[in-house]
Amino acid sequence: MSSCLNYIAGVAILLSCSPTLLAAQKLPPRKTVLPEVIREVSGMARTPAGHLWMLNDSRNPPELFLFDPVANQLLETRILPIPNRDWEDLALAPSGVIYIGDFGNNRNARRDLCIFRYDPGTQTLDSILFHYPDQYAFPPLDQRDWNFNCEAMVFFQDSLHLFSKVVFKGNFVTKHYVLPARPGRYVAELRDSLLLKNRVVTGAALSPDGKTLAVTSYIIGKKLGFLPYTRATAYFFTEYTGSQFLSGKRRSKRLPKCFIARQFESITWWDGQHWLVANEGRAHQRQGVWRLKVGR
Repeated sequence: MSSCLNYIAGVAILLSCSPTLLAAQKLPPRKTVLPEVIREVSGMARTPAGHLWMLNDSRNPPELFLFDPVANQLLETRILPIPNRDWEDLALAPSGVIYIGDFGNNRNARRDLCIFRYDPGTQTLDSILFHYPDQYAFPPLDQRDWNFNCEAMVFFQDSLHLFSKVVFKGNFVTKHYVLPARPGRYVAELRDSLLLKNRVVTGAALSPDGKTLAVTSYIIGKKLGFLPYTRATAYFFTEYTGSQFLSGKRRSKRLPKCFIARQFESITWWDGQHWLVANEGRAHQRQGVWRLKVGR
């Protein structure tokens, strides 16, 4: 009897100390409409407690939002004493430190690319400054070489991994850069690249075990040579070695649309079978978080 009671007590303690296990018992709805203050959501990351840190992109205040997608409740808004020149993604380290990617660079002319490092517990802030090793002109003369914008980032072990977003006049190659996840000034390491035909990458996330990389992307094209169309897709990479994410096995999942593709710019892991994606608000499309069933 005592061993049985000890087992039950042990399970109770484990559940009380593990918000991940508690959060895994509930799933967010298939779609959750976000508050108006998170209309231009461009980055999000799941916390162990099952909440989402989120941010808006450029032309918005420098704010972080803590949102509960199960209860559909905005829990907290934090105003940070740093500029939001063009925040595009965020990554969450196991320590709880948040990395804010201020590296949006649509015109490929920025020389002040930055990733802010913020500890929500201590509220300490510092920064990582960097530039790309293969950019020599700001911007490059030929727009087909404009591949120094970035909207996607993940944290893995002791490094940050960035994935470029090319303009539609380019060759649609996504480049994978790597930076140390500590304050300083660096030249990014070009690790790898991948051609995603006609698609640009807008967000990234990594599963907690590091075995699945997910990216959001979209395509703009023409049917029959003149009818414009768009399509949003999430790609999932598995079976890679170390952090050679783009060399892994790839599969895709179509993202929800409404006449035309929604502007999905962020993704995060939820559990072993589900991921969440978020779209920005635009005409006739409300900003929201969507649950995807992907499986293993």
